[in-house]
Amino acid sequence: MKNLLNNRRVVVTGLGVISSLGIGWELFWKNLMAGKSGISRIEAFDTSAYDRHYGGEIKNFDPTQFMNKRRVARMGRASQMAVAASRLAIKDSKILFETLRDYRVGICMGTTMGESRVIENIIENNTKLERISVQGILALAYPANSISTNVSHELNIKGENIIFANACAAGNYAIGRAFDLIRSNKADFMLAGGVDALSRIAFTGFGRLFAMAPEKCQPFDKNRKGMILGEGAGILLLEALESAQKRKAHIYAEVLGYGLSCDAQNMTTPSIEGVACAIMRSIKNLGADIGAVDYISAHGTGTPENDGVECKAIAKVFGSRAQKIPTSSIKSMLGHTMGAAAALEAIACCLAIQKQEIPPTINLEEQDPECEIDCVANKGRKHKASVVLNNSQAFGGNNACLVLKDYK
Repeated sequence: MKNLLNNRRVVVTGLGVISSLGIGWELFWKNLMAGKSGISRIEAFDTSAYDRHYGGEIKNFDPTQFMNKRRVARMGRASQMAVAASRLAIKDSKILFETLRDYRVGICMGTTMGESRVIENIIENNTKLERISVQGILALAYPANSISTNVSHELNIKGENIIFANACAAGNYAIGRAFDLIRSNKADFMLAGGVDALSRIAFTGFGRLFAMAPEKCQPFDKNRKGMILGEGAGILLLEALESAQKRKAHIYAEVLGYGLSCDAQNMTTPSIEGVACAIMRSIKNLGADIGAVDYISAHGTGTPENDGVECKAIAKVFGSRAQKIPTSSIKSMLGHTMGAAAALEAIACCLAIQKQEIPPTINLEEQDPECEIDCVANKGRKHKASVVLNNSQAFGGNNACLVLKDYK
């Protein structure tokens, strides 16, 4: 007889958002549905030497609203946003911090750049002061694992603590691992998601790849010119369905599972087969009816290669029905938030299920005939969203597709 404790249903009961479209999921969702853009001229560093000047920069984030100044001073910006989003997710779940500490609680966090702003500070300070040594506090703040470590220290969380560095799919990987731990009864609650801070290093890197658009991101548009870099943090609180029901928690969605694949082909260009494989695994492994999928949150970066491959992969999986499934990209509004992207998109999926409405793909002027999908052009809409896919792809050929469902 199957042990039901090792096959528990997993649900989302808390959402935490730090983004250029708002702090907290309520403002984030309001602006997404209104089709607002969080893209603006970058102020975090001087872009005069570059030919690109725009990004999804968060202008109104004050970390001292979430932790004391002494702790803020010891963290990089990514850690600050991760702590803030984690606090918001726990607060949203209506569970007390003191109560949470009595359970098996862990952290799964995804990132692309880690604490790249800390590296910049080290370089700038050492150049100005003409020194080689590095301050101990900065050396400790630099490693990518410091992000999840800072969250655990700040919130006194003592369970499994993992950083995923699967680039722009890392958020889905983190949520998938958290799902596994709760489903197999190895954890009671998990904070899962992703974070990345806008930095000169990331801006320079994507610029050298000639992957960035001048002013706006236009996924699926015939004349799209590339991605826009962004920043943010998205954290979800996951727990077993029985736990959520017992404490009468508000349930946003059920996590049905995920599918992973690696193209093993090209470091920067995704393959149709690899992306389709992750989508198929996310559905097939769970026994879900492929016809039940009624919304897809696309990776949709706005680059010619990514958008074309993703649309063809969706067509490969769904056939002619691919043109009838609403498929939108919120990167058109947020920019590409790297390690936070899949997590923020997973939160948008939860809210689409909760609100029965889906956000648009803005900036669409002329749809690319090679992207034969219903991309929810420019205006959000009311729509049944019961089974939702959250698609993500990353450099290195890493693909991850998360499946979320109305738990009822």
